[in-house]
Amino acid sequence: MSVAVLGSGAFGTALAISLAGNGPVTLWSRNAEQARHMQDSRENTVRLPNVTLPDEILVTADIQDAVASDVLLLAVPMQKLRAALMEHATVLAGKTLVACCKGIELSSGLGPISVIQQTIPDARPALLTGPSFADDIARGLPTALTLACADGDLSETLQTELTTANLRLYRTTDVIGAELGGALKNVMAIGCGAAIGAGLGDSARAALMTRGFAEMQRFALMRGARPDTLMGLTGLGDLVLTCSSELSRNYRFGLCLGRNRPFDSQTTVEGVATARAMADIAAAEGLDMPISATVADLSHGTYSVPQAIQTLLNRPLKEE
Repeated sequence: MSVAVLGSGAFGTALAISLAGNGPVTLWSRNAEQARHMQDSRENTVRLPNVTLPDEILVTADIQDAVASDVLLLAVPMQKLRAALMEHATVLAGKTLVACCKGIELSSGLGPISVIQQTIPDARPALLTGPSFADDIARGLPTALTLACADGDLSETLQTELTTANLRLYRTTDVIGAELGGALKNVMAIGCGAAIGAGLGDSARAALMTRGFAEMQRFALMRGARPDTLMGLTGLGDLVLTCSSELSRNYRFGLCLGRNRPFDSQTTVEGVATARAMADIAAAEGLDMPISATVADLSHGTYSVPQAIQTLLNRPLKEE
């Protein structure tokens, strides 16, 4: 089964490197100049420097080269997924599409599989998610991920084909839980980063992670997820990783908020849009999500860090 990765950012490139251990892989970049440079230099100097691309990877800017593959991994940011699908809807029709992004679409409140189903109705959608950093995957370090697909047979096939020497995949048919686990932990990572950046300490971070995880479960159950899904890689596992490492863009963004420093505007921070979408949905459903709402206000400049802290500490006392 042939595989192509659509999107030559750090994560897409890392996946292509890992998958190249199984055989030839096509890595598609929308930027023709970047594609030529990567193909010639055998390195993604912009997004994943100092990592050599195996000879098994063909880098191309021709979408036809990519869609000739049996399985297409969509390594594009969540908020750009719909536009990418619509741009190439004709050639993606009927394809097996594996989303590799995490988040909730701000305009619709949908996760990546739902966006694929809405945009390419005859596609066979799946989701690859879980605790993973591009640099770890590219360097061949062991990583475990969740593969979510409502079609059990397709899920088993993809699990076999996409497992590599350093990527171990666990499958689930709970696509809602997998979507939300990967999305909502980014919100909590921003909050934890802000807490550490403001000098509140590790105890405050632990409290935010724990109470934030309770919010994640509450939200996911309301949306129809299975209770146990978020206890796995796509929820708890991803939460622990992103709330404790500066390799996480969402955590770094939170650190900058806490330290009152600017953040690189060219870096995608999925948790910002997800926090806003999550807070809006929760408010409409009457769901109590204080940490998520506070992170949304903090991320969009409505609250300062001291105001956010005071808002959370002044909430009524309650049972856990």
